[in-house]
Amino acid sequence: MSQNARHYSLLDQCLIHLDQGLRTLTNLPKAARASPAQQKSDTALFPQARRLSGRLMRINHSGEISAQALYHAQALTARSGEVKQAMQQAAEEENDHLAWCAERLQQLNTRPSYLKPLWYMGSFAIGVCAGYRGDSWNLGFLAETERQVVSHLQQHQKILPKQDKKSHAIIEQMICDEAEHATTAINNGAASLPLPIKWLMRGMSGVMTKTAYWL
Repeated sequence: MSQNARHYSLLDQCLIHLDQGLRTLTNLPKAARASPAQQKSDTALFPQARRLSGRLMRINHSGEISAQALYHAQALTARSGEVKQAMQQAAEEENDHLAWCAERLQQLNTRPSYLKPLWYMGSFAIGVCAGYRGDSWNLGFLAETERQVVSHLQQHQKILPKQDKKSHAIIEQMICDEAEHATTAINNGAASLPLPIKWLMRGMSGVMTKTAYWL
C-alpha cells in the first residue's frame, strides 16, 4: 500500500523521511537499474587520471546525496498528490544515480565526501522552503535544479579522462534522466523562478562542487 493511500500523519511522514535520510547517509544504496558502467571495459588509468576521476565522481556522489534530500523534502511539502508522486519518482531515479556513483567511487578507490551530512541537511532545508511556497514553486525549483545539474555534468564530461569509459557512461545516463525530470516538472506547471534565486542556487552549487572536490 502506498504512503498516500495510508494517509500518514505529518509526524509519520517526518519520521519516514528521517529514516530515508539516515539510510541515504549510512547505507550503500541499491539501484533499481543496472549501472551503465557495466557495459564498459574497466580501462587501466594512470594515477593522475584515476585521482581526477575519483574527485569528479565524488562531486557527483555529493550532488546525488543532495538530490535525495531535496526531493524527499519537496515530496513532504507538496500539496497535490500528482506533485508528490513526481517528487517521489524523481527521488527513486536519483537513487540509481547515487548507487552508480557510490559503486564507481569504490572502483576508483576513492572515498565519499566527508561533508555528506551537511549536503543532506542543507538541501533538505532548501527543499522544505521551496515546497512551502506552493507546488508551482516546488516544481520550478525542481526544473531549475535539474537544468543546472545537466550543465554541471556536461562540464564534467569535458574534463573527465577520456579513457575512463565507465564514469563517462554513468554521467551520460545521468544527463538523460536529469533532463527528463526537468521536462516533467515543466509539463506539470513549474513556475519560472526569479533570476536572483537562480543565481543563488548556482552559487550554492559552486560552493558544494569546490568543497567536495577536496573534502
